[in-house]
Amino acid sequence: MTQPFRLRRTVLRTALLCALAPLCGPALASETPDAAKLLASTDAIRFPQESFQVDIDIESRQADSDTPDHHRYRVLSKGREDTVVLTMEPSSERGQILLMKHRDLWIFMPAVSQPVRLSLAQRLTGQVANGDLARANFTGDYSASYLREELVDDKPAHVLELTAVDDGVTYARVEYWIDKATSRPLKAAFYAVSGRLLKTCEYTDYKEMAGAVRPTRLIMTDALKAGNVSVMSYSAMNPRPLPDKLFTKEYLKKLN
Repeated sequence: MTQPFRLRRTVLRTALLCALAPLCGPALASETPDAAKLLASTDAIRFPQESFQVDIDIESRQADSDTPDHHRYRVLSKGREDTVVLTMEPSSERGQILLMKHRDLWIFMPAVSQPVRLSLAQRLTGQVANGDLARANFTGDYSASYLREELVDDKPAHVLELTAVDDGVTYARVEYWIDKATSRPLKAAFYAVSGRLLKTCEYTDYKEMAGAVRPTRLIMTDALKAGNVSVMSYSAMNPRPLPDKLFTKEYLKKLN
C-alpha cells in the first residue's frame, strides 16, 4: 500500500468522525438520566401528591436495652408543604401536635400555652427526626445530581446525590438509591454538615396504598451506634380533603 493511499484513507476517516460528532454528542449526553425528574418520580411513589392521611407506627430498639419503644402518629398532609402530626401513643404524650408550614415547624403541648419552635433535624424518637415525619418533600428540599449506576440486591439502581437547598432542611446531604426498572426508592444514606454519616434507611414492603404501590416499612439504622434501629410502618393511608385552617397555629391552639 502506498503512502499517499494510506494518507487519503486517514484523512477520510477523520473527516467522517468529525461529521458524525454533532450527531453522536446529544445521544451520548442523553444517556445520563435527569436527576431532578428521577427524584420527583420517587416522591410521587412515596406519598400522594394531594391531601392525605396516614398512620405511622415507630418501633425503636436500642443496643443497650431489651425493651423496644413504641410510638404511633397520625399524619395529615396537604400539598407537601403543610403537615400536622398528631401523637396517638404513648398515652403520656397524647395531645402533642407538630405543625409544619413550608419548613417552619412548631410543637403544641397541652401543658404549654404557646407553641414551641423546633428544628426539622431534631430527633423525634429513636432514629427518626422531626423532618422524617413532618416533611417528606425531597424535591423541594434538595438539589439532585446523578452519581452513578450500581447493583442493589442484584437490581440495577440509579444513585443520586441530594444537596440541601439551605440549612433549614433535615439533612445536609443524602445519597439515594432508586430502582432503575420501577423508579422506586430502595435505600438512602443521610449525612450531617460535617460529612459524617448519621444513619441509613431501607424502603421495603411495597403494597397498594392510596392508589399506588408504595413502601410501607422503612428501616432506619444508626450509623454511629451499632444496634440502634427504628422501624417506621405505614398504614391506613387515604386521600382526604383537608381545610387550610387546619394548618394554622390559631386552629391548633383551640385543639389543645
